Amino acid sequence: MRSNRAKTRAGVSMAATLPMIAGALALGIPAAHADGPARNALTGTRPLWATAKADKGAAADSARVNARVYLAGRDAAGLAAYARAVSDPASPLYGKHLSAKQAQARFGATKAQVSAVKSWLRSAGLTVTGVTAHYVAVSGDVASAEKAFGTQLHNYAKGNRTYRAPAKTASAPASLKGAVLTVTGLDTAPHKSKHDDQLPPPDAVFKNAGPFSSYFGSNTASSLPDAYGHKIPYAIQGYTGKQLRAAYGAGQYTGKHVRVAITDAYASPTIAFDAGSYAKKHGDAAWKTGQLHQVLPKKYTHTGADECGAAGWYGEETLDVEAVHAVAPNADVTYVGAASCLDDDLLDSLSKVVDSHLADIVSNSWGDIEANQTPDLAAAYDQVFQFGAVEGIGFYFSSGDDGDEVANTATDTTPGVKQVDTPANSAWVTAVGGTSLAVGKGDTYQWETGWGTEKALLSADGKSWDAFPGAFTSGAGGGTSRTVPQPYYQQGIVPTKLATANNKAGNRVVPDIAAIADPNTGFLVGQTQTFPDGTQRYSEYRIGGTSLAAPVIAAVQALAQEARGGKAIGFANPSIYQRYGKKGVFHDVTDNPTGSGLAVARTDFVNGLDASGGLTTSVRSLGKDSSLHAVKGYDDVTGVGSPANGYVQSYQGH
Repeated sequence: MRSNRAKTRAGVSMAATLPMIAGALALGIPAAHADGPARNALTGTRPLWATAKADKGAAADSARVNARVYLAGRDAAGLAAYARAVSDPASPLYGKHLSAKQAQARFGATKAQVSAVKSWLRSAGLTVTGVTAHYVAVSGDVASAEKAFGTQLHNYAKGNRTYRAPAKTASAPASLKGAVLTVTGLDTAPHKSKHDDQLPPPDAVFKNAGPFSSYFGSNTASSLPDAYGHKIPYAIQGYTGKQLRAAYGAGQYTGKHVRVAITDAYASPTIAFDAGSYAKKHGDAAWKTGQLHQVLPKKYTHTGADECGAAGWYGEETLDVEAVHAVAPNADVTYVGAASCLDDDLLDSLSKVVDSHLADIVSNSWGDIEANQTPDLAAAYDQVFQFGAVEGIGFYFSSGDDGDEVANTATDTTPGVKQVDTPANSAWVTAVGGTSLAVGKGDTYQWETGWGTEKALLSADGKSWDAFPGAFTSGAGGGTSRTVPQPYYQQGIVPTKLATANNKAGNRVVPDIAAIADPNTGFLVGQTQTFPDGTQRYSEYRIGGTSLAAPVIAAVQALAQEARGGKAIGFANPSIYQRYGKKGVFHDVTDNPTGSGLAVARTDFVNGLDASGGLTTSVRSLGKDSSLHAVKGYDDVTGVGSPANGYVQSYQGH
């Protein structure tokens, strides 16, 4: 399961170019105007869909505007440069992280900058409703917002809806001298996370039907038709911590004294009971008093099923918490819940981790397609990630559950668009791809293939699979960004054909690393669910998606940090790519690791609960990820591969 949330470079150095993504939004070229003083353009604040053709006219002067003016700080370019240096094993500054207080003092906004921004906004007639270390929140009418940001706000058609947006790029007075990073909220198109479940949502009970395999290949579907010329096994009942720890080389490490944070929206009211029950039932270490924390907002918003669907997020938190604990049972876990699935609230949850340094490792199982990201929001996210890197905090984002997104973005009238997901596309985060994992008897690692599923149903006479291998249903997200320049750590490792797919100068390719994601070889979770009679009881089900891969990799990083003597790894990509090609560090994951077609059989309850509504039987082919392919070496399904036995150990003494 993964939650979906609604960034070009010609140089060779991230330090030299990424400030142009974040910082240049504030440091636009001053332009003199006949009717007023010079202003700096806040690049990217006019969305691409706000075209003349879609223009429905000026917004009413009295309409309400709620916006955030993000602060660039005193040294945006210096922040990006230090974030790179402190994360690069080849740099003399590697590992010299700053405290949250030191980072703010060196790179954060000054009191004078904040005061100047507030004065500017108030002078235009806007009301300041909140001030943080990162932004000034304001509200007011359209007329005041237009005066403040030097643009007209119009209504535009987008799909079958109408939204408000700037008619030209917003700007800030040049007298602010680069104090403003960007402004968000001038366009009203929704920017939010949406669930992309691979199984029905767990707020209503869901159960898997058997037969199952307890380990890969343990139970052959001998009575079902062959697939790829041979009998196939039934799907796994659901791997547990012992099997995943063995597969990814945990050894004696448990994540002791390492802090992991998890961000999602909302919060499950039964998480402590569910996590404790699951650990006890499956042999994980019991949770210690004070080992699981929650940092929650004062109130929640947009909770309805037609907005964020709050209850559906409970399963997301449950999966993340139980997966981290299963792989790193002694790690300290802090869940940071956002007030909603909207970008502003998710940014707040990430900022809480950074501002209070709640953890060194942050797992994030949410995202949206890159086409829905706007440069203003990209800049705000990247700034948080850069502050995290400076402090020794690494962010891990799931790469997506819809492969190349073509099938997911297609409509009856428009074809789908091949693209990656965001924020996983940021050059400042670790994007986590997905695999199908085979763990054999005795918890032995057998193989992995890139997660991509094609499904065919059993024929009416039970003698064949209809239209085998069937249609693509889901798979690990990946590919080449259209907007984010290639970061330095991918140069020389990511194949040129991938890097230059959208730009001759080279762009960011996703993912960086991978782990188990396929729901057919998925993880068993335990959660309090609502049964048809209205009662709520603890129940278990198998689940997957890159929502599983992200917390598994976060937990493996906790093991690696323990192996490193507790020293923070921080932003991990430079050290991950530095290890690429070293013997025994990564499993090189390919589409066809056994030399013959791979598939499993599944029997499912039609009603998701029991056999009273009937059963369906299907074959699920593995290693079929839309147009993406897991090949030898780096690929856009699994990145450098998954952690092998030597990965955690490679951090010893480093």
